[in-house]
Amino acid sequence: MPPITTDPMLLMLTAALAYLLGSVPFGVVVSRLAGLGDLRKIGSGNIGATNVLRTGNKGAALATLLLDGAKGGVAVLLAFALLGEDAAQLAGLAAFVGHLFPVWLGFKGGKGVATFLGVVLALNWMVGLALCATWLLSAIVTRISSIAALVAAASTPLWMIFFNDGRFLILVLILTVLIYARHWGNLARIKAGTEPRIGEKRSA
Repeated sequence: MPPITTDPMLLMLTAALAYLLGSVPFGVVVSRLAGLGDLRKIGSGNIGATNVLRTGNKGAALATLLLDGAKGGVAVLLAFALLGEDAAQLAGLAAFVGHLFPVWLGFKGGKGVATFLGVVLALNWMVGLALCATWLLSAIVTRISSIAALVAAASTPLWMIFFNDGRFLILVLILTVLIYARHWGNLARIKAGTEPRIGEKRSA
């Protein structure tokens, strides 16, 4: 954890603003703008890029992936530039929580993978790129988005050790636990062999 050097009131304001940014449900917004309907009534009902892809619209899925990642990255970069590393890590956590529990959707949000990627990229781009590569390789091999997400999240501490950067290890561990908790249903389907593969129109 970084030393706390920012005024507590500014940290509280940072957390609130980052949470609101993270709460923006880009998957829902993009799907509606693309004429795909309410994403929460499609496929698994999840608001992330994987479920957008189930509509068959790859452009909308890519836009959702990039925007969900960007909101985590932007929160971190702005907080770091304006206040410092303690605020940046708090902003990353708050934006991630905002995606998982968005106020705009009755606190029923996504699983946080793209936002996690964005946060890590902003904190250390080398670790972030290694994380993205891990996700991509796992997705290619397994063709199952949830497995790729879980493998990538679990690999992040190892990449931090590899690049000799343990500054945000505690943050990453917290986010990884939350990702695994949000994927509890996926873990059950993976064990049962019923987890859908990337691009399938319907969830299992």
